[in-house]
Amino acid sequence: MFADSTFLSEYLPIIVFLFIAAGLSCLMLGASFIVAKQNPDPDKVSAYECGFDAFDDARAKFDVRFYLVAILFIIFDLEIAFLFPWAVALGDIGMFGFWSMIVFLGVLTVGFIYEWNKGALDWE
Repeated sequence: MFADSTFLSEYLPIIVFLFIAAGLSCLMLGASFIVAKQNPDPDKVSAYECGFDAFDDARAKFDVRFYLVAILFIIFDLEIAFLFPWAVALGDIGMFGFWSMIVFLGVLTVGFIYEWNKGALDWE
């Protein structure tokens, strides 16, 4: 039926792993509903780390600092994400790649210090 059955048999451990993982997660989720007490109190369903009620009007005004923190996080997080492929390929790229990343990290540090001095990281 298939041209290369040995190629497909190499996927068998992955499929078995996926079935076991799905089965265990369904088992644990079901056990938590059976064993756990299901009566949330007002503290458990209150707003958590967002600054406003989650079930309020979607067009309610809230502070622009939430956007600023999110944008700064995305900028610095994406720039730091470049370190992982660089670290993996460091043996292949040599000294030029090393010093290029040092310059990149220097620019990143200067940007972070600039944002800190401007007060973008202060909440008040």
